Order: sequence, then C-alpha cells, then structure tokens
Amino acid sequence: MSFPIVRHRRLRRTAGLRSLVRENMLSADDFIYPLFVTHGKEVKEEIPSMPGVYHLSMDLLEEEIREIVALGIKSVLLFGVPDHKDAHGSSAYDPNGIVQEAIRAVKGWAPELVVVADTCLCQFTDHGHCGIVHQDEATGVAVVDNDRSLELLVRTAVSQAEAGADVIAPSNMMDGFVHAIRAGLDEAGYSDIAIMSYSVKYASAFYGPFRDAAHSAPQFGDRKTYQMDPSNSREALREAESDVAEGADMLMVKPALSYLDIVKTLKEQFDLPVVAYNVSAEYSMVKAAAANGWVDERAIVLEKLTSMKRAGADIIITYHAKDAVRWLKGE
Repeated sequence: MSFPIVRHRRLRRTAGLRSLVRENMLSADDFIYPLFVTHGKEVKEEIPSMPGVYHLSMDLLEEEIREIVALGIKSVLLFGVPDHKDAHGSSAYDPNGIVQEAIRAVKGWAPELVVVADTCLCQFTDHGHCGIVHQDEATGVAVVDNDRSLELLVRTAVSQAEAGADVIAPSNMMDGFVHAIRAGLDEAGYSDIAIMSYSVKYASAFYGPFRDAAHSAPQFGDRKTYQMDPSNSREALREAESDVAEGADMLMVKPALSYLDIVKTLKEQFDLPVVAYNVSAEYSMVKAAAANGWVDERAIVLEKLTSMKRAGADIIITYHAKDAVRWLKGE
C-alpha cells in the first residue's frame, strides 16, 4: 500500500499526536553537568569562551549544587583547576586536592547526586599532557610514557574513590587504562565504584574552549599519539572492545556531534550504556550564534541533544544541561 492510502502526515497533524508517537525524548535523567572547581574564596569567573560556564571556588559551589539538584539533574562531572602543577601532576592524586575536596563537599551537600570524577593528569601537569613525559633516547623527542602514566592514573582514581566519587571517568586514552584502574580500585576495596571510560576520544579541534576552562592546553606538541584520528571509525570499535574486556561499565564517545555515527556503532555493538560528551566548542558555537541572533538557542540545543539520544546515547554530558532542563519544563 502507498499514497493515497498511506498518508504519513496523519500522525503529525496535532501536537498531541506528534507527542504520542515520538520515538526519542529527553529528560533531566539523561544529563550529566560538568563543573570546574578552583581554589580561593568568592571565585565565580565566567570562562570567556564558554558563556554561562564558570570557575567556582568551594565556598560558592554549594549554591550551584543546590540549583542543580532542584532542577532534577542527577549527576555532575567534576574537573579541578589546581593551584600547583608539576611534571607528574601530583595534585591529581593528592588526597586533599581540589577534585577530592570537591567530591567530599558535594557528597555532603547532596548525597543522592551521582558524582563523576574526571581522571586525567593534563590539567595538573606543567606540560599539559595526560601522562608522564620523557625524552625518547633514539630521537630526542618528548613522548608520553604510557605504562608509567598508568601508575599515577590509578593513584588518582583511588584517591577520588576514597573521597566518595560514585563513578571514575578516565579521559587519558593511555593503552590499558581501564584494566589498570579497575585492578587498582578493586585492590583498594572499591570494587563497587563504576568506570565511565572515555573509550573513543578523538584528537579533536572541538576541545579548544575546554582547554581555556581547565587550563590544560599542551605546552608542546599535541595529543595525536594517544587520542584517536578523526578519520577513523573501525579503530573506535577496537578501543571500545578493549575497554569492555578490561572492565569498563560505560563507554563514552567524545566529541558527540560530529561523531554520532560512532555513538550509533557503539550502541549497536555493545550492551553497556553509551555516553556522548557534548563538548565545549559544540556548546560555544551555539552560544556565539545565539548571541548574534543567528539561531534560536532553545530550539537548536534541544534538537542537538535529541540527535545524540536518537543516535543511541543513554547519557549526555552537556554544558547545556541546566538550560535544557528548564526548557523541557516549559520555562
């Protein structure tokens, strides 16, 4: 049967019908909201390249957490901006580091909130790379030492679990990082703490504003030797397969918007929850266009987030989360 018997517009005729047959719907339960915590007092500094996103000191963090909980957002992702950096990123695994301090505070204010801890070294190292750097004897080129870096990432993850993190989110893209962190958490008695693996993290140009936010730009070279080539898709399957075998509980694709094909592939190939990270430039481009009156911010953000859900994302990390929840409520 076809036209005129079949008329697809019948189910689009009214708002009620469209709502009744809608295949993918967003809710506050889908979102994780990233936060950037820093040292000091009364610090609420807007990140110039990310309007509406702030560096927050601990004394102002509670008000932010109360707002997030009141909106119905169930989870936050914590990034720390330390007051000290060194070659080994020691502030990352300091039991009294900024992320650990923030985790303890957030769990005290809102025990029901799911706290995800970013587990990386880049914003804590003075060179800005995600691991320990050494000079290659043959070439004299500075390279990231994969296996030595794993030891520090494990220490970071364990310190975050000790502070009360519900989920460890390793974003470093070292080979074997899930295995190392899973073993380290289990040995320390944290076998019930989940790992949200940055399984498929591309060496993307969409991270620029985040590097302003986290003060994590590499001081030399780039991260292309450990983050993925944007041209590759089959490699994403290999990365995800490794993480599944090593004990990951969730698989992330980062960035989201230009990699929805990868989100869909992971959803089809694996039975773990899939996370899409709606990254900083994806956020900032919309903000800039909206500020110039070029786009309808509300409409374009909700369409963009829906596209991630439609592609297969079970969870969306997004800086739009607070606005999106208000819009979904009709505010």
